[in-house]
Amino acid sequence: MSRSRSKTLALTFLAMTAFAGNSLLCRLALRFTAIDPASFTALRIVSGALALWVLIRLRSNGKPASGNWPSALALFAYAAAFSWAYVGLPAATGALLLFGSVQATMICAGLVRGERLNGSRLLGFAIAVLGLVALLLPGISAPPVVGSMLMLFAGAAWAVYSLRGAGAIDATAVTAGNFARAAVLATGVGLVMLPWATVDRAGALYAIVSGALTSGLGYVVWYVALRGLSTIEAATVQLCVPVVAAVGGILFIGEPVTPRIVLCGAAILGGVALVVLHKRAD
Repeated sequence: MSRSRSKTLALTFLAMTAFAGNSLLCRLALRFTAIDPASFTALRIVSGALALWVLIRLRSNGKPASGNWPSALALFAYAAAFSWAYVGLPAATGALLLFGSVQATMICAGLVRGERLNGSRLLGFAIAVLGLVALLLPGISAPPVVGSMLMLFAGAAWAVYSLRGAGAIDATAVTAGNFARAAVLATGVGLVMLPWATVDRAGALYAIVSGALTSGLGYVVWYVALRGLSTIEAATVQLCVPVVAAVGGILFIGEPVTPRIVLCGAAILGGVALVVLHKRAD
């Protein structure tokens, strides 16, 4: 394996860990504190924008933030829809809908661009998807229609944001600019929803950590990793997030270890490995 490929895989692992951490923080805030979705979204995006602004200011190359409004809109749409969807959806249902939507959107885009799933990639993708379904599907009842539509929309918006970032040359500058623009949108929605706002200390802390650390800096790492991943690879590796989140739930929230988590996690990670570690000639 080349050095550049190893670097891509290491950055991808860091990004997936950040995404899983973000899921845990969102779950804790929106389910176990008094903060409302609009306030959580606003605090999350604004804190991410501030952290990235500081990072830009500390850099030695002097390059300013860049980004663009379409990507910022996709980022805001994902964050807002994700927050509101989790008010009414069980965690497993939301994750299944979110990553199913991400998969469908990014793989369709990859196929349109001429990428193909064949050989070990097709086998790995099938194993990973079956593992994800087996991990999340048991116990799921018919989900609320509005929450389901919001989560599907969130997944599509995140896929668009990822696709638009695949060609980013300066990931930090692009992410900082996107967050700054999205912060304007999030603040506007937060002000409109101010009469219904409820914020407590714990919820605000989760939102700030989610924005500054697992979102802002995590998305910079993801944009760098995207340079070395095909569209289908980028879609498939995100199946790791529910597994890492499940492990995080065990370690930090006290959720029990079950044979289903162990077996399904092994299937997902093994399937992802087949997709990502395939030979380019496959």
